[in-house]
Amino acid sequence: MRIIITGGCGFVGSLVAKYLATRCGWSVTVLDNFSRPGSERNRAPLNCLGIEVLEGDLRDRDRIANLPPCDWLIDCAANPSVLAGTTPQSPSLDLVDHNLLGTIHLLEYCKRHQAGLVLVSTSRVYSTQALTGLPLRTASTRFELDSTPLPPEVTAQGVREGFSTEAPLSLYGATKLASETMAKEYAYAFDFPLWINRCGLMAGAGQFGRADQGIVAYWMHRYLYRHPLKFIGFGGQGHQVRDCLHPDDLARLVQKQLTHSCGESQTQRPTTIHVSGGIESAFSLLELTQWCERRWGSARYGEKPMVASIAENRKYDAPWIVLDPCLAQNQWAWKAEKSREEIFEEIADHAEEHPEWLQVSQALG
Repeated sequence: MRIIITGGCGFVGSLVAKYLATRCGWSVTVLDNFSRPGSERNRAPLNCLGIEVLEGDLRDRDRIANLPPCDWLIDCAANPSVLAGTTPQSPSLDLVDHNLLGTIHLLEYCKRHQAGLVLVSTSRVYSTQALTGLPLRTASTRFELDSTPLPPEVTAQGVREGFSTEAPLSLYGATKLASETMAKEYAYAFDFPLWINRCGLMAGAGQFGRADQGIVAYWMHRYLYRHPLKFIGFGGQGHQVRDCLHPDDLARLVQKQLTHSCGESQTQRPTTIHVSGGIESAFSLLELTQWCERRWGSARYGEKPMVASIAENRKYDAPWIVLDPCLAQNQWAWKAEKSREEIFEEIADHAEEHPEWLQVSQALG
């Protein structure tokens, strides 16, 4: 099977590429524009596995049109920050061009080559107001759901796929939701297979994190090397909650999806699903801080970093985002294998071994 992965030298794309090449033996090519600091580091390791690395930008229509034919295109390229497009350093039009226009170019490619598409999407396609309006109570270290019965499309395991996508979402979330809609239209009109995977918070060793994306790696690296941190919003206590997922678990599901599509009609399974560790993988920033304290709180590491408290909420902040992965479990017999603790340990080990990682992360802005 021939696979092209866009954003293939990024954190998620490179790990999915390695998995499909080494575990499945498929022919994998990756495309990346290398605009993100640190992505160049993945070129040589991918080449060593026999993975072809191409340079190109999704916004370049001719570049995408002239990619070699493939059976499946996996789109892992995006500007994944909820603050993207809202600052002078990240113009809105650049975000739309990259996340939405880039998707259109990929869909045109799939139309031309009859290639299937796996669109890696996000939990941020859900309504900020609906998320903020969830019934929550404040436990000792986190926010928790507090209602019986729960609102529609919310379970004890998290938010379901039918939860509100009413704006505002964030400019990033809006581009991803629009990309999902266009992908469905193209797949229907031109009869090529499509899977849309809405992922929880991606985390693992080797991620160049910052405050608005890759928060686990960002938080751990800064804690270990005693850089200041901030609890922002919702009282400034760090009670906001997210789930987490390792890219290897996403890759396991993608393998199932691509293999399934070779032998069965896609209409037998839903196109859009959550790929998430669910409530079992959920954590708050306060709990992550306490985990870091247990690992690096001794006098050996010096005085603990200062964690400031900023009570005021920002636009697009949400107190609790956990995706219910039951549909993926029921339809695909899939469940995340890497636990939250394993993910934390993996990142912590990597942080200790690579003190230079923080400098590259800080270059991200």
